[in-house]
Amino acid sequence: MSERLPPIMLDLPDDAATKRLGEDLALAVQAGDCLALHGDLGAGKSTLSRALLRAIADDPELEVPSPTFTLVQSYELRLPVAHFDLYRLSDPSELDELGFDEAIATGICLVEWPDKAGGALPKSRIDIHFAFTADGGRHLTISGPEVKLARIRRVLQIRGFLDENGYGNAARRHLMGDASTRAYEFVYPVGEQSRLVLMDAPKRPNGPIIRDGKRYSQIAHIAEDVYPFVAIDQALRERGFSAPAILASDCEAGILLLEDLGSQGILDEAGRPIADRYRASVACLAAIHGTSFERDISLGDSRTHEIPDFDRTAMKMEVELLIDWHLPWKRGGLAVSDDARRSYLGIWDDLIDQLADTETSLVLRDFHSPNIIWRGDKTGHDRIGIIDFQDAMIGPSAYDLASIVQDARVTVERPLADQMMADYLALRRMSPAFDDALFQKSWAIMAAQRACKLCGLWVRLKERDGKDGYMKHMPRTLWHLSVAFEHPALAPLRDWCIEAGIELPESAA
Repeated sequence: MSERLPPIMLDLPDDAATKRLGEDLALAVQAGDCLALHGDLGAGKSTLSRALLRAIADDPELEVPSPTFTLVQSYELRLPVAHFDLYRLSDPSELDELGFDEAIATGICLVEWPDKAGGALPKSRIDIHFAFTADGGRHLTISGPEVKLARIRRVLQIRGFLDENGYGNAARRHLMGDASTRAYEFVYPVGEQSRLVLMDAPKRPNGPIIRDGKRYSQIAHIAEDVYPFVAIDQALRERGFSAPAILASDCEAGILLLEDLGSQGILDEAGRPIADRYRASVACLAAIHGTSFERDISLGDSRTHEIPDFDRTAMKMEVELLIDWHLPWKRGGLAVSDDARRSYLGIWDDLIDQLADTETSLVLRDFHSPNIIWRGDKTGHDRIGIIDFQDAMIGPSAYDLASIVQDARVTVERPLADQMMADYLALRRMSPAFDDALFQKSWAIMAAQRACKLCGLWVRLKERDGKDGYMKHMPRTLWHLSVAFEHPALAPLRDWCIEAGIELPESAA
C-alpha cells in the first residue's frame, strides 16, 4: 500500500467553493475508493457529497436524499456510488449488512460519520476532515495513500489552470479516458453556450529500457508529452483541415484547453458505419495525403517538433506484439520458439523492403471512428473533425487508409470497404505521380502490419493492464488480417500465421 504522505490542505470560503470541489473530486475518484468525510453538523459533508454525485451523474437536478435514516443510499451512475451516513450505526459489524464490501468492490463509497465504523473502513481510504474557519468558511484536510492523493492533486492543478486562464468557475464533467494515460473532460464556461474540451495528458513516466538504450515509446514513436499534438494540430489547421483550436495550454504540465469540434461521429445510434460519412472521411484523408507537410514544425518558443519516421524499427516493434502477446495467449502461455520468431521477423524485413519506393506522407496513425468528428453544418473537408494525432509520423500513406477502411472498433462491411478504397484511389489517380499498383501492395502490407500489432495489443491491454473490453475486437482484427492476405505479396506471412495456429475467419463475426 502506498505511503501516507503530508495531506492536501484547502480553504473553501463558501458553499459554492465546496460544491466546486465536489465536482472536481468526481473527476479524481475511481472504483474502489472510500471517501471518509469527517466533521460536525453543517460542516459541508453533505454539500460536497451531493455535488460529487450530481457531477458523476452529469445531472444537476439529481435527487440526493440524506441517508441519515436508511444509513445507505445507492446510485447506479457512470461509477456506482454508495452514500453512507453512519450517525445512527449501532455497531461496526452492521456495515456487513449494509453491503459495504460489495459496494466498494465495484464502485465508490462516500462515508459520513466514519468514526462510527471503528476500524472497519479500509486503510486505503481517503480521509477528508472539515473544520469551520473564523470567517464562516471551511478548512479541509485531505489525507490518504499518495497514489490516491496524486489524482486529487491533478484535478486541483487543472482547476488552477482554468482559474489562470479565465475559466475559474467553469463546470467540469468527465468525457473519456483512452488506452493511454490521457483523459478528457468537458469544460462549461460560465455564461457561455459553447463547451470546451480539456486534454489531461501528463508526461509519461520513464519506462524501462528495453532495446538499444531506448524505451518502447521512443522506439515506436509514441508521444511522451503534448508538444507533438500541438505541432501536428498547428500543421493541420494551417493547411485548412479541421483540427481543434488550442485555446489555452500548459504544455509542461500536459494540459490543453481545446475547441470542442462536436459530439457527432461517423457511426449511427446502433454503432454501425454511416456510409456517406465514412466516404467523406476517406476523401479528406486523400486530401491530406496530397498535401505537403514539413518534417520540422516550429512551435514559436524556441522549440521544434521533428515528425519521426515510421521506420523499420518501429514497424517491427509493433508486429512483435503478435508473437509476444497474441500467440502465447492463444497457446495457453506457451512462448514462440526462437526459430519461429526469426522466421516471422525475417518475413517482415522482406515486406518492409518492398515499401522502399512507396508513397510517404503524414501518417495520423489512428484515423478511424473514435477520432473522427462529423461536422454536418460545414462543407467539404471541413466536415471532418480530426483528433488524437499526437503520434503522427512520416510513413506509407497507405497505413491511414487501412486505419479507416479496416476500422479497429467497428465492422465496415466488405461492400463499403471496397467502395472507400475505390473512392480513395479515384481521387489519388488525379496525380500523375500516383502509382496505383504499388499503393495497393503497400496497403496490404500496412493493413497486415496494423492487424498484427492490434492482435497483440488487445491481449496486452487485457493481461497487463486489466482492460478486458478490447478483446471484443479480436475477431474483427483477425478478419482484417485475412483480407490483407488476399494480396500475393503477403503469401509468406499468411503461410507462417496458418502454421503458427492463427485462425483466420472469413468474416468479422
